[in-house]
Amino acid sequence: MPQIKHIAIATNDAAGTAKFYAEVFGLREVAQIDGENARGIMLSDGNINMAILDFQNDAVAGVRGKDWEGIHHIGFEVEDLEDIEKRLMENNSKPMDEVNHALHAGMGPRTENVETKYEGPNGEMIDVSGTGWVGTRGFD
Repeated sequence: MPQIKHIAIATNDAAGTAKFYAEVFGLREVAQIDGENARGIMLSDGNINMAILDFQNDAVAGVRGKDWEGIHHIGFEVEDLEDIEKRLMENNSKPMDEVNHALHAGMGPRTENVETKYEGPNGEMIDVSGTGWVGTRGFD
């Protein structure tokens, strides 16, 4: 059964946003991101990963753009990528090709922490991954 394992929040203040969630909810920092597409901090409760992201360009931020702030996307870890991708298509969800292309996602062999982006029924971004994200299988 697919499980929610990843929630991403877009912000222009990754450190401040991460500090809030760590201090209020006790989430632990499990990784930092410092790339050309995004900078940020990955937090976790040991089961669900929360990515606090400061997007660096509009291509990877998607339709809302790099300056938009708020919940950005939800990630599902799935057992059978082909089945889920088929079900997404049957339910009129299309891959977000521009974002996938900008991230080189879903365009070759699948490796750890690589997801493919799809559009949800309200325009939200949905990640599907067969391998999950850092901090989604405990802290050890």
